[in-house]
Amino acid sequence: MKIAISGATGRMGKMLIEAVLNTAGAELVGALERATCPQLGEDAEAFLGKKTGVLISSDIGSVLANAEFLIDFTRPEGTMAHLAVAEQTGTKMIIGTTGLSPEQIANLKKASAKLAIVFAPNMSVGVSATFKLLEIAAKMLNQGYDIEIIEAHHRHKVDAPSGTALKMGEVIADALNKKLDDVAVYAREGHAGERKEGSIGFATIRGGDIVGDHTVLFAGDGERIEISHKSSSRQSYAQGSLRAARFLKSKSTGLYDMQDVLGLRQ
Repeated sequence: MKIAISGATGRMGKMLIEAVLNTAGAELVGALERATCPQLGEDAEAFLGKKTGVLISSDIGSVLANAEFLIDFTRPEGTMAHLAVAEQTGTKMIIGTTGLSPEQIANLKKASAKLAIVFAPNMSVGVSATFKLLEIAAKMLNQGYDIEIIEAHHRHKVDAPSGTALKMGEVIADALNKKLDDVAVYAREGHAGERKEGSIGFATIRGGDIVGDHTVLFAGDGERIEISHKSSSRQSYAQGSLRAARFLKSKSTGLYDMQDVLGLRQ
């Protein structure tokens, strides 16, 4: 698998580069960064004191021309710029970028007619299993339980709630035959009144170097059930991304998520 990494000098980018270099059957062929990145021209594995011969570049076209896959955990505007070039080069994309607008997601769907894409707010296999557990729990606890989603991330995360938390809300709402937009409560302040029955609440925490914690609380009378996933390392995201790349090897077009990758789609 010939793989390029975008955001190559970031925390996730470095983890992905290391994972690719340590995975049999995977080859690092490109490392993308913004044009203002001070590390342009350096070896992609210089942060480990090693040399791969792959230099960090801002030239999207030349990097993707040599890549079968691009793994992208950047910002929405960067992902869209990479997508536009990938449509021309036929480079398959594994996208973990969060905070995409409805219009940008529509662009992904349009592009998937030309190339294969895995788009997921969280590439962790454990998180994908958690989604499935939430679906089952929501169907069982569909009466008499209030639902709250609590998420925590590091101080540098710019979008809130997290893409994973929103996906959890969507999974639960779908299981209850509802639309998340109709039942979500994202903020409470002042005299907010009693909790509206059937709503799904969100609470966001930002601080320190928290990689990613998510808990869904089903609170009933006299009991509560909590389903949690806690990430202690971005390694799980990197390994999930490589699993997604293997899944895409047999695909030429289409938009998929980790439920497809793991065979959990009913």
